[in-house]
Amino acid sequence: MLLSLVHRLFALISLIVLAVGVYLAWSWWRLYDRLAPAPGESVDTQAWRLGIGLALVALSVFGRPLMTWLLGRSGEDAERLRRRPRQALQTSSGAELSVEREGPADAPAIVLVHGWGMEAGFWWEARRRLSGRFQVIAYDLAGLGRSKPPRDKGIRMERFADDLATVVREAAPRKVILVGHSIGGMTVLTFCRRHPEMLSRQVVGVVLENTTADNPFRTTALGNLLYAARPLLRPLMWLDVWLQPLVWAMNWQAYLSGSTHLGMRLSGFGARPTRAQLEHVSLDTTRNSPAILAKGNLAMMEWRIEDELPQIRVPALVFIGSRDLVTTPRAGEAIAWRLPHARPERVENAGHMGPLEFAGAYNAAIEVFADEVFTQGAKSADAPLGSGHSVFGAEPAPSHDPPRRPDEPRTFTP
Repeated sequence: MLLSLVHRLFALISLIVLAVGVYLAWSWWRLYDRLAPAPGESVDTQAWRLGIGLALVALSVFGRPLMTWLLGRSGEDAERLRRRPRQALQTSSGAELSVEREGPADAPAIVLVHGWGMEAGFWWEARRRLSGRFQVIAYDLAGLGRSKPPRDKGIRMERFADDLATVVREAAPRKVILVGHSIGGMTVLTFCRRHPEMLSRQVVGVVLENTTADNPFRTTALGNLLYAARPLLRPLMWLDVWLQPLVWAMNWQAYLSGSTHLGMRLSGFGARPTRAQLEHVSLDTTRNSPAILAKGNLAMMEWRIEDELPQIRVPALVFIGSRDLVTTPRAGEAIAWRLPHARPERVENAGHMGPLEFAGAYNAAIEVFADEVFTQGAKSADAPLGSGHSVFGAEPAPSHDPPRRPDEPRTFTP
């Protein structure tokens, strides 16, 4: 939600800059036309108006390359902007999900669920690292990227969870780890609540990246203010739905000016991203439907699952970004404290887009976690036959550890 508000603020600023530029150029023309200097006559037409006006207009239309260069760093990830082959997957709500797969077809699966406003390309680094040993499945949430929304255009967390269940069933008979970033993590938690029968049997672990189990309006850097302002924010969200063409045009103008890049850099990243990462996040935020994004924000306004976390008894890895403004560190700490088999992984200097800017740290930890979870319950080669144990089948035993502080590392019991 905070990213959406920042995006809207910087889009308005970009529009104001464009309007000021047009006004200055127009006022110069009016002055020049009124004075109508004769040939050879020297008249003060305040040419500075024209110069500044044209510069502001140019910045409002062609500022993106300059902003990207100033705000980002070089990196060998330009390929992340290329879209990959996909398959369409129908869900019970009528949504059509765009699903991308890579990695060994017979390997255990890791299903990646991106954050709000993003799409499957968000996981470019994770897919490169993990697909060598696991089957990696990434998909666009309904209504975002190349996925189509439900028939009635309704956006609800419960539907996202049911869509995820459809994706997981498609991965059968492989064992699965679910990885969710931001609203993707909220989707994973909602899935655990709605489909407990799939936990431990097929879904053997979850990874929650920079997400929350409390109302997301409470767990941002401006949580108290945003939570109190919900009655005012609701009509603003509906304006985005009703005025979608105008909002979309404003978003594209902000993208072309580089204002979107500046807003995403300040609110989404804790360190300096690569230029391709910054471009990717800004482009996704711009090209996704403003109406869908607004409906998703409305769906998050009343969401909360914190009290139900103790019933989720699968191993969990919880990433906490120390500079995350969208879901502050206390949100991840609360999840790690209340989940029975959770391991907190704090990433220093990581903002909300930590899985991008610190991809190496995130993905290395996921790989270790996957090795542990996919082999839990395994027996050595000389174990007696008929012991009833399988590599994947053991359910983690209830934890009887004494209480610990939220920031103290906790491990699951294999």
